[in-house]
Amino acid sequence: MRISDLDTPAIIIDLDQMDRNLTKVADYARKHNLRLRPHTKTHKIPALGRRQVDLGAVGLSVAKSTEAEVMLKSGTPDILVAYPVIGAKKLARLTEVAKKANLTVSLDSLAAAKPLSDAAVAAGVQIGILTEMDVGLHRVGVQPGEDTLALVRAVSALLGLKWRGLAFYPGHIKDFSEKGKEDVAALGAALTSTVALLKSNGFSPEVVSGGSTPLLWVSHLIPEVNEIRPGTYIFNDRNTILSGACSRDECAATILTTVVSVAPWRFIIDGGSKTFSSDRLSGSSEVTFGEVLEAPGALFHKMNEEHGFIELAGDSAKLSVGDRVRVLPNHICVAMNLHEQVYGVRGDEVVETWTVEGRGKLQ
Repeated sequence: MRISDLDTPAIIIDLDQMDRNLTKVADYARKHNLRLRPHTKTHKIPALGRRQVDLGAVGLSVAKSTEAEVMLKSGTPDILVAYPVIGAKKLARLTEVAKKANLTVSLDSLAAAKPLSDAAVAAGVQIGILTEMDVGLHRVGVQPGEDTLALVRAVSALLGLKWRGLAFYPGHIKDFSEKGKEDVAALGAALTSTVALLKSNGFSPEVVSGGSTPLLWVSHLIPEVNEIRPGTYIFNDRNTILSGACSRDECAATILTTVVSVAPWRFIIDGGSKTFSSDRLSGSSEVTFGEVLEAPGALFHKMNEEHGFIELAGDSAKLSVGDRVRVLPNHICVAMNLHEQVYGVRGDEVVETWTVEGRGKLQ
């Protein structure tokens, strides 16, 4: 099968570039003695999780209990649910996962830890715990220092749970600019002081897990961190480029679409909000949903469910109905969640077809 045989819209993955991305990060983690635990939110495909583990990842990260069930199919020996798990049905799923792989959950409250403890005891399993710190994003997590110590002390007393260390997500740091460097320094100071406080009270973290794709290449500069959880790096996207974490030619995923209507000032593609992420470029006021590779300078500025509106610039290529164009998305992770299948290509040949088994796993 050739790319020209694919129906559109379709996500196509340049496998040669994907393999280079995977190898580059695995080598980086190995060089700096960092545990690599990729977040599978980007690809949502067990076969790709398997590739990451084969390249040296200690395990995989997920956000939901249903995603954990899916990633068991990768054969990973270790799964981190990087999200507080609340609700009896979710906990029941988790205890079943814990019977098949080493399971750790990150959480930020005793209210989340106590039901998890009860479920683990009832199921006869042990579940690892990372206590989540808020290092600046203000999404989840307790404050560094005494608040973290209090949560660690409370969690460590619960049956069925084993406190393993700390987790954090520096999602507020989008790049390593001067402001980014200041924020990274503040993050490092918070980690250093909190780990010292924990150790002085008899709690020595086995794992300090954090990081993101935008900060991937400076992870080794952050004190105390020994585990990283990048996700987007496997494919990269426009936001990864803007963060400075990759170059344009390191983006492995594009979305193939067909031109269905043309006018002198615009053309319409057969992909809208059901195909692309609605996320805009990080830190940009420009309204755009992707870069059209075959029409440099054109602006993908609007979406309906089935329509992508591309406004032509003066030097944009003129296209005809039936032409195919590839779009480099702003945020590939959300786009993956919208597609049932994706296609791995080498050159013009389609050599892999994967079902996105983790898509739509909301619980």
